[in-house]
Amino acid sequence: MNIAEKEIDTKDLITKSNLPASDYVINPYVGCPHACKYCYARFMKRFTGHTEEWGDFIDIKRCAKPINVKKLYHKSVFLSSVTDCYNPFEAKYQITRDVLKQLTQADCQITISTKSDLILRDIDVLKELKNLIVAVSVNTLDNGFQSDMDHAGSITRRIAVLQELRKQGIYTVLFLSPIFPDITDFKEILEATSGFVCEYWFENLNLRGNYKQEILQYIAEKYPQYLNDYKEIYNNKNMEYWKQLSADIDSYCSQKEIRYTNYFYHSLLVAEKKKSNAREIRTS
Repeated sequence: MNIAEKEIDTKDLITKSNLPASDYVINPYVGCPHACKYCYARFMKRFTGHTEEWGDFIDIKRCAKPINVKKLYHKSVFLSSVTDCYNPFEAKYQITRDVLKQLTQADCQITISTKSDLILRDIDVLKELKNLIVAVSVNTLDNGFQSDMDHAGSITRRIAVLQELRKQGIYTVLFLSPIFPDITDFKEILEATSGFVCEYWFENLNLRGNYKQEILQYIAEKYPQYLNDYKEIYNNKNMEYWKQLSADIDSYCSQKEIRYTNYFYHSLLVAEKKKSNAREIRTS
């Protein structure tokens, strides 16, 4: 793994969140060696000064200031929004483990999202956290497609993580994200994992910036039979596919009594949160 490593100082590991379901985020690293082709966090390159491609650098955050756990009282904290907090360099630097040890003293909702089985190293700390959710991202059972899309752990290993976490009494979420039109079979994934997953989250594939054309080119080469659908969705902005899929998810999960959250309209949820925060500021 030829990744440019750099340790950087930061004043505070906690930042306010614009995500619809969290108050704060903690990103122990900048950059992510998983190098997901569809990763929206590629925009972070604009702020880092890195000339390397996304996935070819990692900044390790060092923070002398302890986490202010009182600030987090009855709040929600998300790890992580622009990196995988259990990327391979966590094995060496253990920034995430240190963060979680501090959070054992916090009375807050903690959500960890990862694609790595390295999280199993920290079972001892995870079991000390008062209110924990662990979400593992899976959007296919096809190992070939997965390896085309990212350098993270295999689908088999991710599913094994969910199984072990649930066995340890930890609340598990399978984050079905991003859903690729015509390729991701959500029913197949749910049927294969429902025995050890507490809840499912659904998020559609958003294409923006430089990687939009990369993904469309990939579809043209590997799945040409679906290219017209992708052009209709991503070039012509036709939302009918997502509306129908959303209805199918609602129907299937209701019938099977599966707990789930649909984040298809993520941008609308973010906008609503910003409006809500603005209202709170005006009335405070």
